Amino acid sequence: MSWRTPVKPLSDGRYRLRLGAEERQLVGELCADLRRLIEADDRAVPRLFPPAHRDDAEAAEDFDRLTRGTLVEGRLEALRTVAETLDAEFLDEEQLGAWCGSLNDLRLVLGERIGVTEELDERLLRTSADHALYGWLTWLQSATVEALASRL
Repeated sequence: MSWRTPVKPLSDGRYRLRLGAEERQLVGELCADLRRLIEADDRAVPRLFPPAHRDDAEAAEDFDRLTRGTLVEGRLEALRTVAETLDAEFLDEEQLGAWCGSLNDLRLVLGERIGVTEELDERLLRTSADHALYGWLTWLQSATVEALASRL
């Protein structure tokens, strides 16, 4: 895997996505796994749908009932966009936004599973495959955020 800047804003309003075949395949596999979890309504992805009201179970349940469908559909649509553009060299702003959101969702789910906290030991990024993957997803998402922010 390469560590050059993976996302570059272009003068025509598009973004160049520079990822190798293995990197693209990895993103595709991770997104497919996340899609299955979301479609199965797997509560193993609690970070994607946190309760709106921690102190009021009834209000949290009402909010979840009213918003979850929209949140699920938005996440699935972003994952579809990533799948459709997985091999693309150039992305528009909407497509890159979908990548950014999906990368964030991947990080949230993986971080939850491997116990990432704000006090992440940087040594784990070099010694644990799961933590290294988390670090790589963080780096890639950061590049998408920077590229999108460059147009603000």
